Order: sequence, then structure tokens, then C-alpha cells
Amino acid sequence: MKRTALFLALFPCLTAFAATDKPLADPQHATELGTVKVAARADKHADDAAVASYGNADPANTPASVRVLDRAQLDDRHVRDLSELARLDASLGDNYAPVGYYQTLAIRGYPLDYATGFRQNNLGITGEQRVALENKQRVEVLKGLAGLAAGVMEPGGVINYVSKRAADVRTLTLGTDVHGSRYAALDVGAWLTPDFGLRANLAWEDTYAWVRHADGRRNFYSLAADWQLSPNATLELDADYQATAQRSVSGYQLLGGDSVPSHVDRSQLLGFQPWQQPVGIHAWNTSARYAWDINPDWTLRLAAGRSHSVIDDNVAFAYGCFYTAACADGSHPGNYFAPNGDYDIYDFRSPDDTRVTDNAKAVLEGRFDTGSVAHELTVGVTAFHRSVHRRPYVYDYVGSANIGDTEPPVFAPSPNQPGPMVRRLDSWQRTLSLLDRMHLGADWQLLLGGQRVAINERAWDSDAVPERHTRRNKTLPQAALMWQPQDGVTAYASYGEGLSLGKEAPYWTSNGGATLGPRLSRQLEFGAKWQLRPTLDLGAALYRIHQPYQFAAPDASEAGYTFVERGEEVHSGLELTADGRITEALGVHASVALIRAEAEHTGSPVIEGHQVVNVPRWRSSVQLDYQLDGVPGLHLLGGWRHAASNPATPDGRVRVEAYDVFDAGFRYGRSWHGHDMTWRLGIDNLFNRFYWRDTGSSGGDSYLFPGAPRMARLSVTIDLQ
Repeated sequence: MKRTALFLALFPCLTAFAATDKPLADPQHATELGTVKVAARADKHADDAAVASYGNADPANTPASVRVLDRAQLDDRHVRDLSELARLDASLGDNYAPVGYYQTLAIRGYPLDYATGFRQNNLGITGEQRVALENKQRVEVLKGLAGLAAGVMEPGGVINYVSKRAADVRTLTLGTDVHGSRYAALDVGAWLTPDFGLRANLAWEDTYAWVRHADGRRNFYSLAADWQLSPNATLELDADYQATAQRSVSGYQLLGGDSVPSHVDRSQLLGFQPWQQPVGIHAWNTSARYAWDINPDWTLRLAAGRSHSVIDDNVAFAYGCFYTAACADGSHPGNYFAPNGDYDIYDFRSPDDTRVTDNAKAVLEGRFDTGSVAHELTVGVTAFHRSVHRRPYVYDYVGSANIGDTEPPVFAPSPNQPGPMVRRLDSWQRTLSLLDRMHLGADWQLLLGGQRVAINERAWDSDAVPERHTRRNKTLPQAALMWQPQDGVTAYASYGEGLSLGKEAPYWTSNGGATLGPRLSRQLEFGAKWQLRPTLDLGAALYRIHQPYQFAAPDASEAGYTFVERGEEVHSGLELTADGRITEALGVHASVALIRAEAEHTGSPVIEGHQVVNVPRWRSSVQLDYQLDGVPGLHLLGGWRHAASNPATPDGRVRVEAYDVFDAGFRYGRSWHGHDMTWRLGIDNLFNRFYWRDTGSSGGDSYLFPGAPRMARLSVTIDLQ
């Protein structure tokens, strides 16, 4: 109650500021308000998109589906983590995204790989971190296997975080929520000389979570530098560090393997034990990017980066029912909760779990003509190295509880301790890429190219005994045809191939722990982009993706399952998007994703032809921004999120219900004693709907995560200049 009172007490301040001085002009239209505000609203088209999937081209000239989530969207929706980011585009979905832990997403129904699915300024970063967004100007979602971004990756696409650059800015943001959380962020930048500028972002947060016992904290610091070395050469440097600490919230599981839990208290921390410590994650990301215009036609780009994440896992983990009365005799599968809601609790400790990713790349871009054909050539080489060092962890059963317990019983922790640090993975990926964009007259472009990828990966078990050595060389072709009959209209057809690493067999299969070979993915896509007016962009994409299917096949083995590669996983879908302003007063960011994701030719009737787990056939996301004429500076915000019923078992027998979630809020700009101020109120899940947001898997086991209850958050951003 005290936290609620504190939150509500802030609202009279809004009235006081509303009566002070004059209203701010609408930042969507008023360029006189200052550099920072104009940039935040003007980068919708992201002409300098860092994804660069088909050379250094903007999204309108890219034969691929690229969604840009700009700074304004992130601020207005109070986006702080990946799960909240997924709400902004229908092609995104949670995939094992616990509260208090690092998260991942699925794009077009394919879960992103922690090793290759996330990039910052187009350089790979470790996915095992909670990426801070305070120093990001935008987030780019590249969907599917597209051009030079393809390679060793899951076929759904990649997430690329684009950093803020040097600018004359000084803003302070303060925030809270209905639970009394505290948030502060400082954004400071300046051009110290005409050729050298800095940008620093700092953030501190104490989170009072909607799940009991899962409060957390984080500190974040970043620095970016921009240096114009000469009229033809620039250098961009970035470094950031974040420390987070929060208890990880275990997911639910199906009861008896065939029933969705009902009457769930989503504020309960399953398996909570007083001795359970927060999960600590320390992450560093650094990069340097150099661009040299050799002459008006040729440019050399060099980039290198390191991403380093250390995870201290401390979890009282709720999993399975092997030790409960209902499952101990084998009458029910032990890798699910018991039919009556009983579950086992494990003391899981894995300190110093270290993931390091190193990148280096060189790209040469040039233009030349051969007769009547104009060419834009891109040649690149990349080297990618990932290592994993871990201790033999503690994972010991300590007791059992029931999902109906208000507080789980308290058990003694395991007396065992983690072992010494050992190397578990050493992976090298090297790529040579070539792309030729040919202009065939004024309306047509033909893009041909590909990549030569070499994988060399070694893995060791917890005793440092060699486990596998994977080597694979593959040429991955890319081709696209674009038609641009008039300004603002693009139609395209593209074909691409990619390579993704093999999956590890779950422990409960007959070959548990074995890793299968890399998989070749193929994608065919047709799309259209239409700038209906300067302020409104429409897009459509129709695609079909094939990937060899690796799954636990039922058989006559003692375990009852063997992890195999057989048949294909085929995702066919349609995506529709609208971004911009429908009228001067009404803005929209909307997307619809229809996906048919099925396994074919698997030889397993229980899997064949069923929608893939955690891929609803239909998702939609609509975010509205309406400016009130009668109250200058006031924008009403609204949102609607929909997902169709979501499969929770491979045979499709069990599904979680479809849901519709509505959000509301406002943005209000005023000037107070010469300082611009922007207030933002957001109410997520306005009608407090219970829904299951995620039926994803980790390590071969499936989990259910409920969506957050109604949550009100308030922030104010003050321009200190």
C-alpha cells in the first residue's frame, strides 16, 4: 500500500507542471525544440540502417522485411527487456523468457540462437545477457534469411541494437511504477570539437517485481565516441557495462504432461527458498568501427568487437515431478509437473558461467559500370569466435512443493559445491561474402551473391573430456530481384540460404547430450513496400522457410525417445505492417503475422502436420498515438496485442488459450522554467487479463510463463540544457 500511495502521490505534480509556463510543441512536427527531440522522431525511416543485409542500403532499398523500432516507441512503451520488446511486432514472440533472467525471442516462429541471434551495431554479442536499452537509438528486427546478414544463424532472423551517437544532449529521466520501483537514467552528450563528440548513458534501477521475492536491481554505464579523423575517415567507439541481480522466476509445466495449470497465482515464485540468491549477470560490450572513403566510388569499412557475459546462477528451480508420490513409480512422466500440481525443487548453482564473443570484419564497397549496367559491389570477410567456460554445476533435488502453495515449504540447500572452471566450447566461424547489386535501367535491380562459411567447433564435457568436433564448409547463395516503378514503391522476390548449428539432445532421450550436425535452411520471400505518404509506410511479406527438423522421436528405446534429424520444419507466413502517421493527429505502429509452422516427412504421426510448439498461427500488435487538439502537447496512447491459441505439445493436443491484451497511457510535453519536460504514463494489460505469453522450451523441456498483470508505470524526462 505504501508503494501504491507513493506512485499515486506523483500525479499531483503533473497538474502543477501543466499549469506552469507553456506547452511543448508536438515533437513529431516541431523541429525548433532541439536536436535530440527532432532526431528521436525523425529516424523512423532509419536511412542509415546498420543491419546492412544487402549492402549499405536503407530499408526501402532492401529486398527483405526489416522492422525498425525507434527511440520514441521504446520510451512511450517503457520497454526495458526483450519480452516487452516482443510486444511491438507481431513477428516476434517470447521463447523461454523468465522474469529475472536473460531472455530470448523467436522471429517467424524460429527461436534465436544465443550465440548468433543478437547484434549490436551489426557485430555479434552474447545473447546470455540482459541488454540495456538506454544507449540504443533504435532496435532493428531483420526477419528471415536476408543477404549478407545470413550465414550461421537461425532462419527466423536477427535483432540488431543500434547505439546512440554523439549529440548535444543533456536529459534526465526518472520513473516509478505501481509497485514503487525506482528508476533513473542520464543521457549526456556533446561535440567537444567540430570533429570529436561523446555520448554517455547511465541508468540505475531498483525493481519491485510483480512476482513475490523477485525484486531486482541493475546499474548500467555506456560511452560512445565519434571522431572525424579526416574529411574521408570516421571512427566510432562504443563501450558499455551492466550489472544485474534478480531472482529468476521458474516457469510452470504441463500437469501430467497433458493439462494446462488452472487458477494460477502468477505472483508466486515457484520453489522459492530463503537461501536462494539473486542471479547475477555482468556484461561488457565494446566495439570499434572505422570507415574510409577511398574515393567517391569506393569505401572501406573495418569493425571489431568483444562481448563478455558472466552469469552467476543461483536458482531454487521448479522442475518435473520425479520425486513426488504421483510420479516416483513411473505412472506419469517425470519431466512435467504432477497431475495434482506437485513439482520438485532443485538447488541449481553455476557461478562464473562465462560467455565471450569476438568479432572482426572488413568490407569493401564500390560502384562501377559495365556498359549500361551500374554495379554496387560489396566484398567482405568476417571472423567470429565464441567461447564458453563453466564450472561443473550443482543441480541437486532438495524437496517437493505444489503450485497451490502460498509459500513453498523450506528445505535445506545441497551441501555440494560447484567444481573448477573448465572450457566447454570453442567455436570459430569464418565467412567470405560477395554481393553485386546491378541496376538494370531505372526500375529494376538484380542482386546476386553469397557467402562461403567455415565452421570449426570443439566441445568438452564437465570433466574437460573432448565431446565433439564439428567442421563444416558451405557456400550459401543469395539472390533478389527488385522492381521500383515509382518513388516510394518497391516490390521484390528473394531467395537465400543459411546454416544453423545443430541442437543438443535432451537428457531424457536415449542419446541425451549428443549434438546433431548443422542444418541448412532455405527461404523464398516475396514482398512489397509502399510509402503511402511521407509520414506513412506500408509493408507486406510472404515467405516460406525450410529447415531440417531435429526432434525427440518416440521409439522403442529404453528412454522411449531418441533425438533425431528427420524431415523438415516448414514455416509459411504472411506479414503486414504499417508505420507512421495516418493523419496529422493519429500515429500508428501496427503489424500482423500469420504463420503456418509444421513438421513434414518426419515419420512420426504424433508430430507430423501439427503446428510447432510456441508458434500461434496468428499474432497482431497495434500501437496508437493520438494528439488531442484541445490540449497542446498531450498524446493519448493505446495498444492491442492478440495471439491465437498456442500449442504446448508437439502433437497439438494441448494448447493455451488465445488472448487479447489492451494497453493505454499518455505522453504530455510541457516547458517548465525554460526546461522541456515530457511525462509518460503507461498502463499495460489494462483489464488485468490472465494469459500465457510463452510456451517455449529450454534444454528440450517445455515451460509455461504467464503474462504480467496490470502494470502502471510513470516517467518524466527533463531536458537539462
